[in-house]
Amino acid sequence: MAMAAVGALFVLLPLAAMVAKVNWPQFLPLVTSEASLTALGLSLRTAAASTLLCVLLGVPLALVLARGRFRGQSLLRSFVLLPLVLPPVVGGIALLYTFGRQGLLGRSLEVAGIQIAFSTTAVVLAQTFVALPFLVVSLEGALRSAGSRYEALAATLGARPTTVLRRVTVPLVLPGLASGTVLSFARSLGEFGATLTFAGSLQGVTRTLPLEIYLQRETDADAAVALSLLLVAVAVIVVGLSYRRSAPARIRGSAGPGTGA
Repeated sequence: MAMAAVGALFVLLPLAAMVAKVNWPQFLPLVTSEASLTALGLSLRTAAASTLLCVLLGVPLALVLARGRFRGQSLLRSFVLLPLVLPPVVGGIALLYTFGRQGLLGRSLEVAGIQIAFSTTAVVLAQTFVALPFLVVSLEGALRSAGSRYEALAATLGARPTTVLRRVTVPLVLPGLASGTVLSFARSLGEFGATLTFAGSLQGVTRTLPLEIYLQRETDADAAVALSLLLVAVAVIVVGLSYRRSAPARIRGSAGPGTGA
């Protein structure tokens, strides 16, 4: 219990110190300046886009890792989860040498008139790269916990694979999917290193809220602290709403399909 309290204080004390440092009389003007609102709007839009991309790519990946049996499966899992342990700036460099003008795919894209690096698209790709493992880990764990017996039963009754996925698998793992989606959104919202390396810091184009905070830290400490608190508040609200919505699903799931009168 004492160690748990120490762990909680380790997280809460820095946040409390930041709150104490906020210039409250100037808080609203600082967070509603044109640069701040532009950065916040860009962060929310790109985080939403990258979260959608994480769902589109992560759900099939999690299904393959949880239900598949093939040679190299552990190696694939290691590579999918690699962004969790890589410094974000390394991910940004990898993306730059993939989609940059002289990159592996960037040269062909440049010939086709498509430029990704140092654009809003680059922000979305950078956020997706670092956030995708969060969704895969959450969903794969939920799939393994749920087991495959209900899916097998539905298949023996003649249900098509797409029907099994939509009517059986997704409802079973919905809390895990919701949790992974929220974690991906929150990670995308706070992404800094890969974005700066791959997308740069162009106001209104690639300068997300974390980049704006970093720049303000050098020129206006009060603005940096106020924007940091704003980013924390947005993240807390998103995570709180997600867990509030997924709690009934978890309760229903714990009851099991065979319970009731």
